[in-house]
Amino acid sequence: MESRPSLKPLHWVGSSKRDLLSLPGPVVDLFGFALYLAQDGKKHEQAKPLRGFGSAGVVEVVEDWDRSTFRAVYTVRFESAVFVLHVFQKKSKRGAATPKADIDLIRERLKAAEQIAKELQR
Repeated sequence: MESRPSLKPLHWVGSSKRDLLSLPGPVVDLFGFALYLAQDGKKHEQAKPLRGFGSAGVVEVVEDWDRSTFRAVYTVRFESAVFVLHVFQKKSKRGAATPKADIDLIRERLKAAEQIAKELQR
């Protein structure tokens, strides 16, 4: 029997956990499974790099449910953990672009995750 490497810990940045838990059950289940796969070093089929963040270290999962679109954004950029940066319902009706306010919040929380990751390495 081979031993499995342990899952990376999951860190919730800002209100991301509360925001996730406020979503409809089927969306929570899908995002939860996607985060579990990220902890295990794998990628959910609906996960893709978030545009505007350079490398594939910042990932988003998009789920359409009941005529609404929901997004979960996380980073696997740091060795120590998977950081959930933002979970939200997309409200903009103008195409698929992520609203600037959400992008700004993700950038802010990515900086916070970087600080936490540095502290975890000590």
